[in-house]
Amino acid sequence: MKLISCATETIAGLPKPTPCTVDETHMLRALELAEMGKGTTSPNPVVGAVIVADGVVVGEGYHERAGGPHAEARAISAAGERAHGATMYVTLEPCAHQGRTPPCSELITRVGISRLVAAMRDPNPLVSGKGELMLRDSGVDVVQGPYSSLAKRQNEFYVKWITTGWPFVTLKMAMSVDGKVSTRNGESKWVTSKISRADAHRMRSESDAVMVGIGTVLCDDPALTARQAGLTRQPRRVIVDSMARTPLDSNVADVNVAKTIVAVSQPAPAERLVKLDENGVEVIQTGSKGTVDLSLLLEELGKREIVGVLCEGGPTLAASLWEEGLVDKLIFYIAPKIIGGAEAAGPIGGKGVASMALAGAVEIDTVCALESDIRVVAYPRKRPGDIYRVAVDGKVDGA
Repeated sequence: MKLISCATETIAGLPKPTPCTVDETHMLRALELAEMGKGTTSPNPVVGAVIVADGVVVGEGYHERAGGPHAEARAISAAGERAHGATMYVTLEPCAHQGRTPPCSELITRVGISRLVAAMRDPNPLVSGKGELMLRDSGVDVVQGPYSSLAKRQNEFYVKWITTGWPFVTLKMAMSVDGKVSTRNGESKWVTSKISRADAHRMRSESDAVMVGIGTVLCDDPALTARQAGLTRQPRRVIVDSMARTPLDSNVADVNVAKTIVAVSQPAPAERLVKLDENGVEVIQTGSKGTVDLSLLLEELGKREIVGVLCEGGPTLAASLWEEGLVDKLIFYIAPKIIGGAEAAGPIGGKGVASMALAGAVEIDTVCALESDIRVVAYPRKRPGDIYRVAVDGKVDGA
């Protein structure tokens, strides 16, 4: 567990390590560049690249958007002829296949890069190891670089999606210090501070979709948009609404602001589905017993190249995701308030466990002070039946 403050420089949510070697210094810069692509590259990973010749940085680049130039290509373009005989530091193994853009491994070989340092291997089956092999066969000295754990954390959305086909699910909850998300009358605006809400909007901007249950829509009528300056896209809104009760005049039904998906069960009234479709809302129908099959829903979202899902509740949806082992990461915003009351809701509903021995275990990753609030980031420990879980040991190479 790491304690951090608002002033702490971070990469992928972790404190920025202090480099001890030349390779660590340049790889750290590549990781900083990769951060600049957060929220715009999906379904591609975020990648940063730095080219160094005779100890001097001659080119830098990062992947900005899917279909656009890769980090390696942008760095090579910046370096020009100085790339010949130079060392390239890249956060992810260069691609070796023709996708939306030509393979970077061929470009790296063609311009004469002599040494390549990669922080992690690309888990994409079309790439994994093939880029390194192509470069080695062409005479490039390929080295496993530092900060591999940090690079994997930086691309945790992508790693989950490319290896399973399912999006990475982050469960976000805002609560009082006594664990309440609203008052006994259902009032929840606002539990946490302005800076915590701004941080939550940052997370929205970095996610492909924001998911809530129909109860949240009917109670709060949220827009579920990321309100940050300079955004070039909005995450899709995913409403888990078994009986298609989403009002057509609700904020989430306004598809001119952002695209919306409403997930319903098979028994949902057909006339409501038609109305949603006519309004431009996409409908995904899963589950035959009056509830949405969340596993099938996530599978469908993955097919739509939704790589990262931020679930913002409420308690019923949070409980379903947690109990089915579908949560990959938890983020708690805790405000210095006491709400109290047996009838005031907590962050995770459902029946809960009958014994402490059955309580779900998590690994606390970071604790951060956001002015008067506290943000806690945690990862669930792997449980039988979980689809996917990254082991978290809290260690970062070179830190």
